[in-house]
Amino acid sequence: MSGGSWFRSLAVAHRTRGRVRFRFACAPGTPAAPLAIERAAENIPGVHEARVNPRAHSLVLTFDPAATGVEALQHAVAALPPPGARAARAKAVDAEGGAGPLVASLATLLGTPYLPASVQLPMTLGAAAPLIKHALDDYRDNGISSHVLEALAVSISLARGDFSAANTTTFMLALGEYLEDSIARRSDDLLKHLLRPSSDEIWIVRDGQEVLVPAGEVGVGDTVVVGTGAVIPVDGTVLGGEGTVNEAAMTGESVAVVKGRGDAVLSGTLIEEGRLQIYAEQVGTRTAAARIADYVEQSLTAKSEAQLGAARLADRLVPIVLGLAGSTYLLSRDWRRAAAVLQADYSCALKLATPVAFKSAMYRAGRTGILVKGASALERLAEADTFIFDKTGTLTAGRLAVTDSVTFDRTFTADDLICLAASVEEHYFHPLALAVVAAAKEISGKHFDHQEVQFIVAHGVASVIDGRRIVVGSRHFIEDDEQIDVSAHVETIDRLYREGKTLLYIGFGGKLLGVLALKDELRANTAATIARLRGLGARRILMLTGDHHERAAELAAELGLDGFHAELLPEQKAHIVEELGRQGARIAFVGDGINDAPALAGAHVGVAMQKGADIARLTADVALLEDDIGCVADAKALAQATMTRIRNNYRLTVGLNTAILGAAAIGVLSPVTTAMLHNGSTIAILLNALRGRSG
Repeated sequence: MSGGSWFRSLAVAHRTRGRVRFRFACAPGTPAAPLAIERAAENIPGVHEARVNPRAHSLVLTFDPAATGVEALQHAVAALPPPGARAARAKAVDAEGGAGPLVASLATLLGTPYLPASVQLPMTLGAAAPLIKHALDDYRDNGISSHVLEALAVSISLARGDFSAANTTTFMLALGEYLEDSIARRSDDLLKHLLRPSSDEIWIVRDGQEVLVPAGEVGVGDTVVVGTGAVIPVDGTVLGGEGTVNEAAMTGESVAVVKGRGDAVLSGTLIEEGRLQIYAEQVGTRTAAARIADYVEQSLTAKSEAQLGAARLADRLVPIVLGLAGSTYLLSRDWRRAAAVLQADYSCALKLATPVAFKSAMYRAGRTGILVKGASALERLAEADTFIFDKTGTLTAGRLAVTDSVTFDRTFTADDLICLAASVEEHYFHPLALAVVAAAKEISGKHFDHQEVQFIVAHGVASVIDGRRIVVGSRHFIEDDEQIDVSAHVETIDRLYREGKTLLYIGFGGKLLGVLALKDELRANTAATIARLRGLGARRILMLTGDHHERAAELAAELGLDGFHAELLPEQKAHIVEELGRQGARIAFVGDGINDAPALAGAHVGVAMQKGADIARLTADVALLEDDIGCVADAKALAQATMTRIRNNYRLTVGLNTAILGAAAIGVLSPVTTAMLHNGSTIAILLNALRGRSG
């Protein structure tokens, strides 16, 4: 009832460097829609532009010769599925009154018994003609298919003069086609609902005035103004104002969040109340919403191994069903039994249930802050048995916190040292300074009055307190620039350094007053996430980091990891992933930095954290929209649940259809009953696949 390729033929008509023109013919039942073909072709890697001439039946592609070639493009275009086919059929149905073919077949079924005998055959033939024509076209292009089996069943009933059976079968097939298309369209619509359309024009501040400019003119660094009821068009940071932002479209969180100065906001989210001025950090195609749109386009056309395998099996089973129908007739000499067997094939449920399940799962993932780039990524994540994590920004939060305050002067307490450093560091926005100020706020310590603060680039800060010079910064700054002797405290300094901590030195009045040790914080739910992954079947969980060996060993022991590699260069991370892959491990690599991109690309499946570098997020197969490592376990659980549902649907399809075929072959089921049971079971299986979006 569904499936097939978009193009019946595709040939190279002309080629030059970076440009190729194909002649094409669309397969029967698929739309020759220029815009749909162009959009699908432009999603092929390496293609810059696609243009269709519908009159000449030509497709012109402009491409990057360094990224792809004519033969690869021909193969990729020929393999494109027809994503617009169902939509085109749906539009035709709507134009005819919502369900024209279905209504017509029902009217024929109900009305034919009341017509004169001489009119019944033409009426039944008229109702079955579109089905038979479609089957003939399909046979010419694809050989024996499920459409051919269905047309044979109806033809047998017509030849026997059983107009009731023929009309009932035609109606059941039309009903099944209508419901299957509706369910398939719904799975596509679920994914598209992840996106909110943004305005073509955006308010920005220029020369102190708010002006409305085309969206394409907004650049990084512009101040964007968004008010109540508007969709935020950029990713950025709030500079001023306050508002409640509904982030459901991007994170799945149903409760609106209050946003104010310093808070991060995502494109595609809605301001329910208030007004914000936003510093634009990502604009246009680099925004989160635009990336989701790209992922959605990929996911609507990409096919997984499970989906391709199901389609291949369905195609192989069609001749078997035809052979069973022939054998049934030869043994029973009953055309009615043969017609009943032809009603039940495996094709519909096998070909449709798998993509519907994947798309529904990807919708659910998107609603919970997880972007999955296609069905194959979800499939590979379900298969992953080894999880490898980057440390900084992944297992840890990427935020420094003060862990030790060591004073070398008894007149100052440990808290005094923190507050003294914070008093001069509060004017500085370096991560170390922010961590010290945060520590001072936690202990509610006193503030030390000081003179003007000097900022020494890449070294630290300096000021004067009570007539004495205070300096806060690196060891190089203290020793070499300020000539302060630290030799008496080398043992303590070396111990803290071996623990993998970052040290901040405080000099006061020409002497080393003390040191503050800082360390990256472990995420609050990292340990719980590791435990969940083990419960989901992860055999090994490893850590790769460029950090010191001692700190890596401490963290690995704290989390109970199966191993770690420290002090690595980016290429070494990728080499370890490659080596483990050669040993048979199915690796999910989780990272966030530019240095993680090679490992992300080389893994069985790559997962990029929300605050990751752009190259990491583009390289990864799965990108998180929330800065929450728990989403990694959520994604793994969802992937496994989806594959379980697909396997269950597969068993249901084979089991139910085999039972129906067997019952039809021995004469227990009539053609009409077989059609009802087959179509009913197919719809039930598709609905089961669709329910993956709930929960």
